[in-house]
Amino acid sequence: MDPEIASSQRTFTALVLAGDRGPDDAVARAAGVCCKALTPVAGRPMVLRVLDALGDSDHVSARLLCGPPRYGMQQCPELQAGLDRGDWSWVENQATPSSSAHFALQTLPPSAPVLLTTADHALLRSEIVDYFCAKVTHSGYDLAVALALYDQVMAANPGVKRTGLRFRDHTYCGCNLFAITSPEARKIADFWRRVEQDRKRPWRVMKALGWSSVLRYLLRRLTLDEALERLSKQLGISIGYIILPFPQAAVDVDTESDWRYVQQLLDREGKDASTRKPGG
Repeated sequence: MDPEIASSQRTFTALVLAGDRGPDDAVARAAGVCCKALTPVAGRPMVLRVLDALGDSDHVSARLLCGPPRYGMQQCPELQAGLDRGDWSWVENQATPSSSAHFALQTLPPSAPVLLTTADHALLRSEIVDYFCAKVTHSGYDLAVALALYDQVMAANPGVKRTGLRFRDHTYCGCNLFAITSPEARKIADFWRRVEQDRKRPWRVMKALGWSSVLRYLLRRLTLDEALERLSKQLGISIGYIILPFPQAAVDVDTESDWRYVQQLLDREGKDASTRKPGG
């Protein structure tokens, strides 16, 4: 085991964003559920799969759900039962993911390190969480984002569509995992609100760093380190990234085709496990 992972002492409060557009969401509609977070994957609602992974992590001390709405909670007895037992806490989601994150962060102690993820991270596992949290703990970053290399993600998940962040050094995929380790870093929620509508258009996000950054990004002359250095200076915090050696960490359920893919993937993994001989 990586010594950083074995020796990590920090514990995180995990914040899971579980709000969505309700039954009008394409994934929820395809799955026949009242909200996307309850979409079943391998027979289990996605949000519970995420909570399971966080609960199995050695680095997560508490779990806070922002959403689904109350009617969604009532449609999932296991989710409500966990809340009643105190396994996790819950706050109402807001109109957008960024406003939900901003609202939920206000309910947590300012000094609490926060691990932020989403309810549609259906392939999240405790090993991914532990790897990321341990690396963050030893990084010194106020804010850290989990990334995977685009080529590795595409090779491991053929046919899946992911947004590539195309920098001079590499093309990256986001992994819907963020660590906020200082009170000052919580201002990222305000920045997120400014760029939220453009999250699928990375060059537009670069506008927040100035038009020279947009041009350099479009010409593939901007490195990720340079972009984060500029953002760090702009926000007055230390921002960095952790490359995850887990290509599936970049696969969330944004679309109906994503949902069908993760279903098939987990079905195959289940069949492979069932056919393995003991001790094999």
